[in-house]
Amino acid sequence: MTTEDPDDRALWAQAAAGSGHAFGVLFDRHAKAVYNHCFRLSASWAAAEDHLQATFLLAWRKRDRLRLERDSALPWLLAVATNVVRSDRRSAARRLRLFHRVPVEQPVPDHADLVAERVDDQRRMRELLAAVNRLPRNEREALALCVWSGVSYADAAAVLGIAEVSVRARVSKAKARLGRMFAQQPPVVPLAALTVEDR
Repeated sequence: MTTEDPDDRALWAQAAAGSGHAFGVLFDRHAKAVYNHCFRLSASWAAAEDHLQATFLLAWRKRDRLRLERDSALPWLLAVATNVVRSDRRSAARRLRLFHRVPVEQPVPDHADLVAERVDDQRRMRELLAAVNRLPRNEREALALCVWSGVSYADAAAVLGIAEVSVRARVSKAKARLGRMFAQQPPVVPLAALTVEDR
C-alpha cells in the first residue's frame, strides 16, 4: 500500500456506500491472508477456497452495518473466516452422521506433481490440526490469529473482545501445550506453517 492508497477504513466506508471497486481493493489486499487462515483451520485447499468466498460474501452483506474500529479490516475478516469454517465443520459433521452408512469410494490416484504436493500439504496440515484441535477453544483462536496469520496481539484482542495480556497468555499456553504433545514426537510441520507463499 503506497501513501496514496486509501486505508482500509476509507475503503470500507466507500464499500458501505455501495462501491464495488473499493470492496474489490479490500479483497485484493486481504484475500491471500484469509485464504491461508482458512486452510490452516480446515487442512483443505478446496475448502479454504469455499471459505474465502463465503467470508467475503458475508463481509459484503454486512458492509453497511459495520464500522471498522481498527486501521486494518484483516482481524475482523479473520474472525469472520473462523466462524465460517466452524459453521461448515458443524454442517459437515451433520452430513457425516446422515451418510455414515454409505460406503466411501476410494479416490482415483492422480500422479500430477501439483496434485501430489497439495495432497501432501493437506495430510501434514491435518496432523498438525489434530494436535491443535486438542487445545481449549480460546487458545486455538488466539494461536490461529497471532501465530498462523500474524495478527498483532492488540488487533487480536480487539477482535476477541479481551485484554491484550490475555491474548498473549493464551498463545503462550497453546505453545506450551503443543510443546508437551510433541515432546516425544516432533511436529510434522512448524506452527507457522503452510501458506500460499510456500507453494
